[in-house]
Amino acid sequence: MSNVLSPTPKIGFVSLGCPKALTDSELILTQLSAEGYQTSKSFEGADLVIVNTCGFIDDAVKESLDTIAEALAENGKVIVTGCLGAKEAQGGGNLVRQMHPSVLAVTGPHATQEVMDAVHTNLPKPHDPFIDLIPNAFGSAGIKLTPRHYAYLKISEGCNHRCTFCIIPSMRGDLVSRPVGDVLKEAKALFEGGVKELLVISQDTSAYGVDLKYRTGFWDGKPVKTRMLELVQTLGDMAEPYGAWVRLHYVYPYPSVDDILPLMATGRVLPYLDVPLQHSHPDVLKRMKRPASGEKNLERIQRWRELCPELVIRSTFIAGFPGETEEEFSHLLDFMREAQIDRAGCFAYSPVQGATANELPGMLPSEVREERRARFMAVAEEVSAARLQRRIGATMQVLVDSAPAMGRKGGVGRTYADAPEIDGLVQLLPPEKISKTLKVGEFTRARIVGTQGHDLVAVPV
Repeated sequence: MSNVLSPTPKIGFVSLGCPKALTDSELILTQLSAEGYQTSKSFEGADLVIVNTCGFIDDAVKESLDTIAEALAENGKVIVTGCLGAKEAQGGGNLVRQMHPSVLAVTGPHATQEVMDAVHTNLPKPHDPFIDLIPNAFGSAGIKLTPRHYAYLKISEGCNHRCTFCIIPSMRGDLVSRPVGDVLKEAKALFEGGVKELLVISQDTSAYGVDLKYRTGFWDGKPVKTRMLELVQTLGDMAEPYGAWVRLHYVYPYPSVDDILPLMATGRVLPYLDVPLQHSHPDVLKRMKRPASGEKNLERIQRWRELCPELVIRSTFIAGFPGETEEEFSHLLDFMREAQIDRAGCFAYSPVQGATANELPGMLPSEVREERRARFMAVAEEVSAARLQRRIGATMQVLVDSAPAMGRKGGVGRTYADAPEIDGLVQLLPPEKISKTLKVGEFTRARIVGTQGHDLVAVPV
């Protein structure tokens, strides 16, 4: 028998798209590592490449198709997964297969098993009981693609809404909530592994458990309802001994969200809500088939701010939706000023293949859509800058993301108001005390001394 060990099969992995796609990638990478495959972020020296794609808007589709082409050119053996994999081409058939017929396999999103089956077919699994353990993983939470001090916790898949501009339900299906015990087990493993910020994500966080009729699950021997309030309460309690943050994303403005605000006011979870509002005018929201009307949204936000004055709201909007009048657009700008949205992103409406909004009358010329997006962002930045100015003089808790030379020359961090990658940052100046050091993944107190665009400038104290 030969003593020569066969080289470990190596798989290159590229993950595109949103945090929900990133958590799909984490599941696949965890499984690959558990089975003894080596993984890397490059195509070089890989026996096979997996591309996790995004198919939401045209730019994302183009980036995904370009990445597949690049992987085919550089490596030749490519498995495609993710939202673009679920997309039909015009005239039927699979879009990816039509554009790149030489790919080995194509699956939709959230398809760990199908991807693994394709890997096993094209690159047989090495089995060695000594390496079937996962290095660099967070125990039962598996491998994470984020820095070690923060992680995304996906609580459900899919969505029950049928917004006219969106094709996510056609790619990811209807809402399927994860069992509450599984979600809490993963959260516990992440906190124990040193995660200081847990970002709760889904397509619709407020609807968690609706599909399961809020059935009671179990965690740590205690009953817990599969519902946003109970989940958030338990996560807040769990995070406390670790001094960790819990941040909520993709929260629709339903009345049930009001119950979360007292938890934010007491600091159990971060007073931060990512609420995808999309517009303010009731007629536009009706054409979008959004689940909440504009007037209620303004009242609700004002009520939330009464319950928790520290609350920071981030949101996304669409300018130039089909049929949007100048008056409806002005309504949106007034809403921005009145609702005092701290952080806002805006897309000029872009027709997405398969979205029912494409059939709506009144498609606006692209220059009007772009011009409205620019006008919206000017107002959004004015509101945001004024709200940042109010922070000057305050001392805030900052989570350190970068600190070369132990922070002697300063570093970069974020306050509770800043989600990673989408909001602003805190530019940390060199500490006043020579003995003060900064460490990535740990908190520091810092005094805010100025602002710089969307960012704060602060001195660690």
